[in-house]
Amino acid sequence: MTPLTIGLLIFVVTTAVLATGLPIAFGLGAVALGFMLVFDGWSSVHFVPETVFAGLNDFTLVSLPMFVIMGAAVASSRAGSDLYEALARWLHRVPGSLVIANIGACALFSALTGSSPATCAAIGKMGIPEMRRRGYDADLATGAIAAGGTLGILIPPSITMILYGIASETSIGRLFIAGIIPGLLLTALFIAWAFLLSWKRGTRVVDRDLRYTLRQKLELMPRLLPLIAVIVGVVYALYGGIATPSEAAGVGAALCLAMVVVIYRLWNARSLWAILRDGLRESGMLMMIIGTSILFGYMMSSLQVTQSVAQAIGAMHADKWVIMLLINVLLLVAGCFLPPAAIILMTTPILMPIITAAGFDPIWFGVVLTINMELGLITPPVGLNLFVINGITPDVSLFTILKGAFPFMLCMVLAILILCVFPQLATWLPAKMMG
Repeated sequence: MTPLTIGLLIFVVTTAVLATGLPIAFGLGAVALGFMLVFDGWSSVHFVPETVFAGLNDFTLVSLPMFVIMGAAVASSRAGSDLYEALARWLHRVPGSLVIANIGACALFSALTGSSPATCAAIGKMGIPEMRRRGYDADLATGAIAAGGTLGILIPPSITMILYGIASETSIGRLFIAGIIPGLLLTALFIAWAFLLSWKRGTRVVDRDLRYTLRQKLELMPRLLPLIAVIVGVVYALYGGIATPSEAAGVGAALCLAMVVVIYRLWNARSLWAILRDGLRESGMLMMIIGTSILFGYMMSSLQVTQSVAQAIGAMHADKWVIMLLINVLLLVAGCFLPPAAIILMTTPILMPIITAAGFDPIWFGVVLTINMELGLITPPVGLNLFVINGITPDVSLFTILKGAFPFMLCMVLAILILCVFPQLATWLPAKMMG
């Protein structure tokens, strides 16, 4: 059996195993161990503990639980509601003001959490009912939050970019900086669509007579200052050369915990325990996925699948943009069935030789890959954000949520095309700041 045939078999078996609902870590580990036993025999089992431990024995991984705790702390407070309310008051006279305010709140909140589901849940719990109460259609209200939540994995800090940086051995600091301008671009595209659709539908009729005084607009600002201070503190520590990403993550986690205790008065033991419990649970899940995905990558490499796929694509002698198109289609299809962490850790070892051979910048590709992962979060059947929104608004069907999110998917595709035409949008700022 040729390596390419084995690779196709691995793809089919992995998809079938994960489609059963088995946790990703156990599914990847079982597939990897099974193929190692079948093709390499029992002697290969001796490499399992060493491979998994070597993959997890990386100081960079310390940043993961810190950013997770940072997101859990912020998501447990009213920070998302405060952001949304403040923006809604300032943008009140703009057509589609509430939708725009929610998208803006998602962008700011994602800079604190780095998590798409947390952003969706925190902003959507208050934003969606309020938008619907004021006359916005259910598809626009839910679709905007589902898409806005995806900004959590593009705008730094981003857990997805940390995983890509580890898998591709690329600078996480540069990846974070590279996501800033594309994140702002995608936010602008989302806002532009929300504005045009709201203006076309006339969805400002219900709240036309509502007025906010300057005092009402300013009274929430003191609550937002700590959020801004946390963002500035983490960014300065990370990009000012003071701290590594792992150290900056620790600073962010400490600042967020202090903020929710002092500003939002979550000082009782039960609330703090819930934050640490949720952070530990998600961190443990991510670490198990990383460990087993590294084993999965080792299995693919030992069976010569990775090398054969790279050689086969290289032998096509196709234009590099045709190769990039095929890679984007592959990532989009994979995103329909698998979560971002699994896709990144499974495909990066295969794709990196192809990307570098074609002359693409790995930092630029990390941004493109992340936007593809964003698409996967709002495409069925696995689209996690769709189910988060459906849990918030059970009376709205998944089809309605998907209908509202579809135009925002097209915005993401447009963002990828813009990045292909102007790759400097992702590469200029890291080069400017870090040389």
